[in-house]
Amino acid sequence: MAVILLSTPSGELVRHLRQHRYFHTLGDTRLKALAEEAACYRFAPGEVIFLDGEPCAGLWIIHKGQVKVFKTSPDGHEHILDLLGPDDSINDVAGLDGGPNPASAAALSEVTACCLAHETLARAIQADPLLAMSLIQSLAARNRFLVEQVEGLALYSVTTRVARFLLRQMDDPALATPAINRTTIAAHLAIKPETL
Repeated sequence: MAVILLSTPSGELVRHLRQHRYFHTLGDTRLKALAEEAACYRFAPGEVIFLDGEPCAGLWIIHKGQVKVFKTSPDGHEHILDLLGPDDSINDVAGLDGGPNPASAAALSEVTACCLAHETLARAIQADPLLAMSLIQSLAARNRFLVEQVEGLALYSVTTRVARFLLRQMDDPALATPAINRTTIAAHLAIKPETL
């Protein structure tokens, strides 16, 4: 069960928010205001952060650890949509539109993450056009990544998908940890673990 962190130092949270691609344009006053409204939690490895279809708690910012974002088929097969680490965000879509979670997320290692409620995020966006522009640019980049992922799954051989993942892993230290194991990589690339 997630542990609520009531004593997260606001200075540390402000630093994490400042490093995030959405909030880097905000000044200290706005960052501190967001930090005061954030709820921070610690999750154990394997613990579910949120489930597909449930009401949205908000936008989550990962401070420590690795998280998988996934969908599960009716027969229980899991496909990992993304693997994320420190200073990444999860549940961006639901955090922005307030709708239900479009996928599930679970901790792959010990995770510390903070959640900004949809309402908090909406007020911040309305108050700051630079924040709105950062969000648009980041969502466009995320959309490009998802298009590339679908392209890879639909058009490339297993060997090419593995090679592309290894190249991505070289660029992203969050993907090169013990939490990102063979089974996790296989579920992300839609292949069997024995294939790796």
